[in-house]
Amino acid sequence: MILDEMEDAAMPYLVVPLTAFAVSMLTLFSGFGLGTLLLPAFALFFPLPVAVAATAVVHLANNLFKAALVGRKTDWGVVLRFALPGAAASILGAALLGVFSNQPPIWLYRLGNRSFEISLLDLVIGLIIIGFALFDMLPALQKLAFPRKYLPLGGLLSGFFGGLSGNQGALRAAFLIKCGLDKDAFIGTSILSAVIVDLARLGVYGVNFYSAKFSAIPQGMGWLVLVATLAAFSGAVAGALLLKKVTLRAVQVTVGVLMMITGAGLAAGWI
Repeated sequence: MILDEMEDAAMPYLVVPLTAFAVSMLTLFSGFGLGTLLLPAFALFFPLPVAVAATAVVHLANNLFKAALVGRKTDWGVVLRFALPGAAASILGAALLGVFSNQPPIWLYRLGNRSFEISLLDLVIGLIIIGFALFDMLPALQKLAFPRKYLPLGGLLSGFFGGLSGNQGALRAAFLIKCGLDKDAFIGTSILSAVIVDLARLGVYGVNFYSAKFSAIPQGMGWLVLVATLAAFSGAVAGALLLKKVTLRAVQVTVGVLMMITGAGLAAGWI
């Protein structure tokens, strides 16, 4: 019994940091973001609002680290046009996350001897994860791009979904890809835009989850976030050294399938 409890306590420290390392290594040069799989990894062990906030902390720290690595050619004109509307919209999305987390279950059902409940928050974020998974799986959506004049709209959309669910990378890429940036400028601009959105949404998460509901934060969460952050840093360094010329199509499809499974599990109340 004691051994089982120790294994259960150790499992988050195995799954979450390994996920942070692997995804951070791949995200430096791929289309999806760190929160794509890190959020589901946290959500396996903790309440969804706490998982979103913890993911945001790791996401921000990792983006600051990556900005130091590859952010020298950032196009600040694009950042300001895209990220400032994104920051404002992320505040709205993060506030909505707090509202959804306080709603009672919308459906209770049984499968065999087990009971399940579907909350509004789980349903919404599960569907969002499924939607973003399609960006990694369907070539037509991967090629989706918008003219430069729609940068503020793109910032609003990606920022809102970033605040609500932590998923924003695919939309951000779709709106930045047509800005005429070279590879280094695109990466730096994308990372700095994400940093600005992260700073805005973390302020709201702090009010909603770290102040008003401090008692709801599981013991040891701070250490887990620190370990996951260090793992993400290591992954970013590995990505910068090893993955500049790697084709990631197979990885993107794998990520998409995992996201579909996770999103369906959340929406159905199984996670």
